Amino acid sequence: MKKTEEDTPIGVFEALKATPTPVRYLLGGVLINQLGAFVQTFLVLYLTFRGMSVAAAGLALVAYSAGSIFGTMLGGEFTQRFGPRATIVTAMAGSAPLVAAISWLSGPGALWPLLVVVGLAGLFTQAYRPAAAVMLSDLMPDRYQVMAFSMMRIALNIGAALAPLIAAGLILVDWDLLFWIDGGTALVYALLAFVLLPRRPVQEEAGSGAEEGKAPVGETAASSAAPVTETDTATAEPAGRTASGYAAMLRDRKYLYYLAAVLLGSLTYAQGHIALPLELAADHYPTSFYSTVLTVSSVVLITCELKITAYLSRLPKHVRVITGHLVEALGLAVYGLSSRSGAFTIGGAVLVVAGIMIAAPSMFAHPATFPQAVKARYIGTMQAVGGAAGALAPLFGVWLWTQLGSGFWLLCGVVTAVAGLLALAGVRQPREPVAATGPEADPAGKAEVVGGAS
Repeated sequence: MKKTEEDTPIGVFEALKATPTPVRYLLGGVLINQLGAFVQTFLVLYLTFRGMSVAAAGLALVAYSAGSIFGTMLGGEFTQRFGPRATIVTAMAGSAPLVAAISWLSGPGALWPLLVVVGLAGLFTQAYRPAAAVMLSDLMPDRYQVMAFSMMRIALNIGAALAPLIAAGLILVDWDLLFWIDGGTALVYALLAFVLLPRRPVQEEAGSGAEEGKAPVGETAASSAAPVTETDTATAEPAGRTASGYAAMLRDRKYLYYLAAVLLGSLTYAQGHIALPLELAADHYPTSFYSTVLTVSSVVLITCELKITAYLSRLPKHVRVITGHLVEALGLAVYGLSSRSGAFTIGGAVLVVAGIMIAAPSMFAHPATFPQAVKARYIGTMQAVGGAAGALAPLFGVWLWTQLGSGFWLLCGVVTAVAGLLALAGVRQPREPVAATGPEADPAGKAEVVGGAS
């Protein structure tokens, strides 16, 4: 039996070679912007260094987080109406002066203006992400959709890994350089997007695809064969009818399961950066050991994710999603044994990263499989839920860890497993009905699973 393209394993170099030039520009801009993303990481340290109280600095961080959540929602809406290129240019051009202004408002007596500017900086800075995801899914061939989102994750992770090293050098010269450089990288990204990224908005692409009889953009062409579900009712709504688009999302139970999985999974994953250092300090490990754990995690993630994604590309999406969550759940539970040996901490970190590499690319790419009429809003909502989880994670994590101690990590493992079950319910497609009967129509004796090659 002749193999189809979907049956052929995807190679890393094959996917890189198939990446269109505009996608390369897009990912390069994401990397440049992330290399200068210092605000959220260093805002509290900077403000306390400039003489503000810890409470005021924490309030500024809350303002930035709140702005980020609204920014992803507004970014999705703006992308739906005006297209991804316009959104990226506007968001980055607006972010640049706001971020740079933080250093001028950090003195005494300027708390409220600072909170406004920091909140707006969070809003503009994060508004580009839904647009980048929409453009990535529009431009990348269907066969490489999940690989493309894995590439974007790697660009973000490389930037996140190198940014603190760059910041450490800038702080030795002048703390204010953090925000000037951050604003500068945002401006560079805006200019690159304006010059290099395609102008055509997503609505035009959707229309041209329909005219030519193309399948909607998704992880694979197989996704276009999915039976009509509650989600498909959203395509009947005009793109400009915002309330109708979000109402359709709220009626889509499967997508709500998926969002719940994103919320719970993000809450538990964040504990590796919140509760784990507290656990290691309580177990009397040196501070350098936590840095080692982070380094191991980053190196494994950056060097292995594309290969893992390519290797697992033939498995159905729901299999990748549930497997990844269960592996991550095991890794989080292993953190509870850190008091016995540092080897458990390293082993837990590797398992957590392995679970992320298995599940996250498919989870990240899932909203991009929806019709053009709603895709940007679905992506923006998913990213807003993830941002909300990041903002809530310290509140729940620190309190629960103080109450439960090492047992906290077993709870994290259980919650992550529950998130995996919700994700399974949210992304799994029903079997495609067989049009004809008899062995000639279905020689394998079973219907093809829709989306199984995703």
